[in-house]
Amino acid sequence: MTAQDPSPAGGHGTRPADERSAPADGGGSGGRDHRRTARPSGRRRPLTGSLLARRVLGHAATYLVLTVAAALTLGPFLFSVMTALTSTTQFAQEGPLSVPAPPVLDNVIALFSSEDGFVTPVAVTVQMVAVILVGQMVFSVLAAYAFAQLRFPGRDLLFWVYIATLMVPQVVVVVPLYLMLSEMGLRNTFWALVLPFVLGSPYAIFLLRENFRGIPSELMDAMRIDGAGTLRLLWHLVVPLNRPIIVTLVLITVVTHWNSFMWPMVITSGPEWRVITVATSALQSQYNNNWTLVMAGTTLAMLPLVILMIVFQKQITRSVGDATLR
Repeated sequence: MTAQDPSPAGGHGTRPADERSAPADGGGSGGRDHRRTARPSGRRRPLTGSLLARRVLGHAATYLVLTVAAALTLGPFLFSVMTALTSTTQFAQEGPLSVPAPPVLDNVIALFSSEDGFVTPVAVTVQMVAVILVGQMVFSVLAAYAFAQLRFPGRDLLFWVYIATLMVPQVVVVVPLYLMLSEMGLRNTFWALVLPFVLGSPYAIFLLRENFRGIPSELMDAMRIDGAGTLRLLWHLVVPLNRPIIVTLVLITVVTHWNSFMWPMVITSGPEWRVITVATSALQSQYNNNWTLVMAGTTLAMLPLVILMIVFQKQITRSVGDATLR
């Protein structure tokens, strides 16, 4: 009885080498063939003529639509800049679509040198936007933090009632606001321009609240354990973590109130507190035939906004990406 004793099943304890290799030669080759056919080749299938034609036509149609959309969007801005840099004589002789030859700054100089020029409107607009921006950002951050992190009776009801004011058209509240500020003696003053908008924005509070709710509670608890109060928590944790969305809201606020027209036109009269949009509208009625001067005012009104969007476009893109991830 040696190592060649039969197994309990009646066979040998070790199979011969040819028997062990037989399945590998027979079934193994089939398995290798099966694996070889199932494995992806890594090479793309060649495109047929019809498929290639459809793909080329699809790309061409996409670029055509984007080009037309870009032309329709940028066309008015380019037309405004070209007309602003065109002399009055060339504009009268060659028409509005003529290329400035050479470009001149006479229209811009005339805007700031005339008696009812753009110096006062630009100064009033900058002051108005600055005060509204600071007030809206401060009060919106505080309100959004309260709605997101603090617990008090009626929190959710108060939040949704406040957000519901977004559904009210601005035209509806113009007359009540006008009557209220007139009774307070604030008509045709600087505070009449800023008071209706300085105490926060429902849109900003909504966006900030949703972002503040995404802050990990562990970070806030750790800072509270270290002795941080609410203001320190806001300044050193909440605001830095939400800097992209805050920068985006700053740009939205600046653009909105820089372009504000209806409320300043209603609540002010005369050149003392005239903003840049109302001044541009006055140019159109005062210099009806001098379109080069009107377009110079339009170009100056939109130029700061274009510069802001170019400078802060990365922050806007980052805020959109963060909102998508959340």
